[in-house]
Amino acid sequence: MTTQTDVATTAATAPTRWQDRTGRILMAITAAATLVPFVEGVTRLGGLSDDLILTEYWRTCAYIVFAGMWALLAVAPRKQRGMWELLLFHKIAVTIQAAFILDVPHADRTLIADGLVSLTTLVAYLLCRGWYTWRRDALGPDDNR
Repeated sequence: MTTQTDVATTAATAPTRWQDRTGRILMAITAAATLVPFVEGVTRLGGLSDDLILTEYWRTCAYIVFAGMWALLAVAPRKQRGMWELLLFHKIAVTIQAAFILDVPHADRTLIADGLVSLTTLVAYLLCRGWYTWRRDALGPDDNR
């Protein structure tokens, strides 16, 4: 049962329309931008040696998974329990790793790209109140009542 205090607190802390829209747009742009490295990866696959083809294919397909995750957050930012946190963990971890290995080819590009998507995801998480997915009934009514 929702009490009057719960309703007032939720209304007072819910994202404003502009915050929600801005966060969703950031996630939609990030999803669309992720299609660029996907297309780039597809074009590279034909010329790879046998020892690299599987790893590069896996990496290329991963871009579609990430684009899909960001698209789902753009559509329903407070209905994807754990997705925000998984994306943030992965992108921040990759950014940190790239910062430590800047002498490796393409590490600087990875640092910039993953740093930017870490930032857009974090800003959208804050704007959309992504942590609300962990609240009771955030995903809908509890069927076990």
